[in-house]
Amino acid sequence: MPVTANAQGSVVVVTYQIGVNSSGGPILRQRSIPNVKTAATDQDVYDVIQALYGLQQHTVISVRRDNRVELSQA
Repeated sequence: MPVTANAQGSVVVVTYQIGVNSSGGPILRQRSIPNVKTAATDQDVYDVIQALYGLQQHTVISVRRDNRVELSQA
């Protein structure tokens, strides 16, 4: 049977560096931003994250978008 995918939203996970430990390695933190509209383009999401995190002192290491999809039989 065919499967139908219904978009349920997205979560953006931002990894950023808050400092370095005693041996010089990075100390990283992650922040999840839920309820991102599925219609938002990847570029728009990235630009918004860069603008928001550009207001703080910490360095953004990565931006990940996790799309949530509900699968059901058609």
